[in-house]
Parts: sequence; C-alpha cells; structure tokens
Amino acid sequence: MKERTNPIGFIFMILLSAVFLFPIAIVFMNSFKTKFSIMGAPFRLPDKDTFAGLDNYITGITTAGIGGAFLRSVFITVFSVFALVLLCSMTAWYIMRDTSRLSRIIYKLFLFSMIVPFQMVMYTMTYVASGLHLNNPIGIIAVYLGFGSGLSVFMLGGFVKSIPEELEEAAEIDGCTPLRTFFSIVFPILKPTAVTVAILNAMWIWNDYLLPYLILGNRYKTLPVAIQISMQGAYGSVNWGGFMAMLVLAILPIIIFYLFSQKYIIEGVIAGAVKG
Repeated sequence: MKERTNPIGFIFMILLSAVFLFPIAIVFMNSFKTKFSIMGAPFRLPDKDTFAGLDNYITGITTAGIGGAFLRSVFITVFSVFALVLLCSMTAWYIMRDTSRLSRIIYKLFLFSMIVPFQMVMYTMTYVASGLHLNNPIGIIAVYLGFGSGLSVFMLGGFVKSIPEELEEAAEIDGCTPLRTFFSIVFPILKPTAVTVAILNAMWIWNDYLLPYLILGNRYKTLPVAIQISMQGAYGSVNWGGFMAMLVLAILPIIIFYLFSQKYIIEGVIAGAVKG
C-alpha cells in the first residue's frame, strides 16, 4: 500500500529547512561581496558594483594561515573522536555489566556531567589544563574526552543494555578474555551507535571555538580560532569579506562529511530505538 504524504507536514518541513539553510546561504553569498556592501546590505545579492570575485578567498587564505590550522583541526578531531568512541564504549560496557553500587554512582556522574554548563567550569578548567600541561594539541584531546564522555557513555550504555549477556557468557566459556570478548563480540554489535557517537562528536569538535581558544590560545590555533583572530584588524575592525570566505571553507568539510554520514546517524538512532 502506497503511503500518503501529509501536505501540511511536508510544507512545514520545507519551511523549517529554509530557516536552517538561510544563515548558510547568507554567509556564502556575502563571501563574494566587498566589505562595505556586506555591512551596508548583507541580504542583497551581489551585483557588478559589489561583486568581489575570489578576492575574499585569496585574502583570507593568505592572511589566516589556514593550512596549518586545518591540519591541526584534523589531528585534534580525528584522535579525540577515536579516544571517545573506544574508551567510552569500553566504559559503557563495564558499567552496564557491573551491578555494584560504585558502577551506578559512576554512571550517574557521567549523566550529571551532561547538565553542567560549560561556562560554569571553563575558567577552572583552563587553570587545571595549564597546570597539567594539557595546553597543546595532544593534551586537548584529554579535555575533549572529559567533556564528550557524558553523552557518549549515555548513548552507548543504552545500547549495551539491549545486548544479550548470553553472547558474552558463551565467549567466556570458549576461553575469551574480557578484552577479547569486548572487541570480538560487543564492539561489532555496538557499531551503529558507535558510528553515530563518532559523527556527532566530530561535528562538535571540528566546529568548536571556545575550548581551543581557552586551552590552546594563539600558539596552536585551530581553524575556527585562526579565522577569528586573523580577520580582526586594529581598533575593532573586521575584514568581513575574508571572514565570510573563511567561514565557507571551514564549514564546507563538515557539511560534506555530514551529507555522506547522515544515513549512519539515522541507522544508529533507529537501531537504538528498536533494540531498546
């Protein structure tokens, strides 16, 4: 039987999509306009008097030092996501299989970390990270692990509860160690949710500005920080044309990444809902 499309719901989703896409379209459009036309008429399409061609992109690339910042962002994102998926999946499995009071307390602490506002701990965290020498591209991975583990353990833990314990008991009877049981039995089953966790954390870490700015500062600039700092001039002036152009280059990789991986997010959410 052919499903009928709800026209009201379809129109609502079209309008909602337009609302979300409008800011991106404005940024893309203004990246080809001159600085003063952006400030004077940000919502007007470029014409022969306001069209700047690729000048904003050339200026932004040469000014921002985007190559090093891009590689630094890739390094931090890849290894932070790897650590989050691996360690949080192991943590979630242990907590859900261990019935002791200590495990329940640890799980509640992970949940509590999700509701603590970042602004509440950011200054204290900055001093702690500096004291522990985490203010470098490798050290910030540990900071991201701490901030991202709450949601990751929560999502993975809900999926672990749906895995039959008989599978792990059978592996134990066959002589598997706990570590081998996890990587041979549990982790492959966790793949849909693990991929979802990886994608969500990758988008968060890649686009993050405040945490790298507080921890790394100007010494190790990530892509968002490099764009923000390089496009600011003296006395509060901003090169809006270069700023918009660099924003387009910064969000383009994560948009492509999301378009190719969105089906895995949907599969992970559906798998969690069905098994839960």
